[in-house]
Amino acid sequence: MGSMTILSQPWVERLRFFHTFIKTPHLVGSVAPSSRYLTKAMMSKIPFSSASTIVELGAGTGVFTKALAQLAQPGSHVMIFEQDEPLRKSLQTRFPQFQIESDALELLRVLEQNKLGRNQVDVIVSGLPFACFSQGLRDALLEQVTGALKPGGMFVAFQYSLQMKRQFSEWFAEMSLEFVPMNLPPAFVYTCRTESADSKSSYSVQNPSLCANID
Repeated sequence: MGSMTILSQPWVERLRFFHTFIKTPHLVGSVAPSSRYLTKAMMSKIPFSSASTIVELGAGTGVFTKALAQLAQPGSHVMIFEQDEPLRKSLQTRFPQFQIESDALELLRVLEQNKLGRNQVDVIVSGLPFACFSQGLRDALLEQVTGALKPGGMFVAFQYSLQMKRQFSEWFAEMSLEFVPMNLPPAFVYTCRTESADSKSSYSVQNPSLCANID
């Protein structure tokens, strides 16, 4: 009898991600899921202790979603958006505690359906490859994002270049950058905030040590 190889969950996720990249490279933007180093860099920006409503756009295989499941406060409302149907079904199975939706362009409509409305989201985490999108799609997505965030709300996104630096700075009151070399390919984390009511940031940066156990 031949031997059987059982793939571990990370390898299953990598194969699923690569398959999705082959199908729709313009929607995925990378051949591999985000590394744990990029995940920690992204999560370290989020003020989990005060974030009651969190949205993730472009969840993919759920690398960031898994970290959100570990770090989000009990009782917080977490909404996950993923357009690819097989990936979305996998997320629904793995994270039944989260609300899973499809189209990020429907963010404001979904919020309204959940009696949240505009300007009610504390943090939006994004894995969307903005650099691969048309200018019209970028604008439409950023209109959804800025319309959903509270005054002083946070948008944390990664990209593989500085191409979006100017546009993000035009849409948000504040923006900072962190380079993460330990990723394939190396990535930039953009941390952006909308203007707050008192013209001061509503949130302070999360202590990175709280993300030490992310794998």
